[in-house]
Amino acid sequence: MRILVSGASVAGPVLAYWLTRHGFSVTVVERAPTPRKAGGHAVDLFRPAVNISEKMGVLPRVQERATGTHRMTVHQERAGRPVRVDLSKIFGAASGPHVEIMRDDLSEIYYDATRDDVEYLFGDSITAISPDGDVRFENAAPRRFDLVVGADGLHSHVRRLVFGDESGLSAFTGACFGVLTLPNAGALDGELLLHVGVGRTAGMYGARHLGDARALFLFRSEHEPDCHHHDVPRQKKLLRGAFDGMHPEVDRWLDELDHTPAFYFDSITQLRMDTWSRGRVTLVGDAGYCPGPVVGGSTSLAVVGAYVLAGELARAGGDHERAFPAYERALAEHVRGSRAAALSAAKTLIPTSRLGVRGLAQGARLISALPAGPGRALLRLTTKSARVHNSMTVDDYPPSPTASRGRAGPAAGPAAGPGAE
Repeated sequence: MRILVSGASVAGPVLAYWLTRHGFSVTVVERAPTPRKAGGHAVDLFRPAVNISEKMGVLPRVQERATGTHRMTVHQERAGRPVRVDLSKIFGAASGPHVEIMRDDLSEIYYDATRDDVEYLFGDSITAISPDGDVRFENAAPRRFDLVVGADGLHSHVRRLVFGDESGLSAFTGACFGVLTLPNAGALDGELLLHVGVGRTAGMYGARHLGDARALFLFRSEHEPDCHHHDVPRQKKLLRGAFDGMHPEVDRWLDELDHTPAFYFDSITQLRMDTWSRGRVTLVGDAGYCPGPVVGGSTSLAVVGAYVLAGELARAGGDHERAFPAYERALAEHVRGSRAAALSAAKTLIPTSRLGVRGLAQGARLISALPAGPGRALLRLTTKSARVHNSMTVDDYPPSPTASRGRAGPAAGPAAGPGAE
């Protein structure tokens, strides 16, 4: 049975890995000409995603590439002394295994785990999908697949083709974010510098294996930006306006906007779809149920979603009419919880009042200062994220012992089930 996956970031390669282990033949199409190495930002893998990565045999590499961030310095806007926080104690209080890693590093690790068994079409994208599985591409010749999966992110092209314009499917949370790559002038290693004010938060961090650093900007906005997500000059102007005069150090970060080799900007938007499947097409990760970039644990949710989708397809013998509803049922509670956690996290990370600014700094310091037991109890009481992301449970989907592993060939037509050639 032949399955086409659109997107080679995180959800796509994880899905491809498990589909091949269940005996399906997989092709992944990716618009970028090569595996993405465009800067990116740090993402979190929580307990279930860490466990899935361990089953894939890639956890040692993931841990090797962890950012190693273990301390944080918080500057409150228009306040004097900064607050210094032990992040390792906060992560420990959250309970469960956790890894922070650069998104591009994670994507590379998952891609390397699949590259020998999966056909990758880089520098191409889907232009049309017919109800019976005929797919047209920008460059490659038309081919037929049994199923198509959109794993192509918040602004999914597959979703647009199948479900229509995203404006009716998404909800703006009232905040935006930007990420840029800049020189690690302060030689940051394992430290996050944070400037927090009413309605805006800026941070900079490095990692032990990076030759550069990342600056992350989060700010509140009454209206969703009216610029296209590829309108970089307009995005940079919005970012400068939102953080004007916050702090000289933040001004220096913003000065790098004209020189940065990598920049990303978007609104923090949640997808709220009643279903992620239509006919032979389904969506996984941010393409189907993004809880909110940066604040919603979307990377862990994407890894879990990919694992569950592959498992339900295997359990149903490739019958998508059974597998897709089962996949959606298995993820529904996790998606709802992640949406709520994202809204809570955004409120905490981008305070709406001076009291909220002080509460963020002092709360983090208190948790890091407490012994492990009380610190864990306080964190669970005050953050939804710690409860939601570490409490996800998924079924075990053992790979087929007879699954054939090998690069997919050109699709000829519908086949009858897992492993069918």
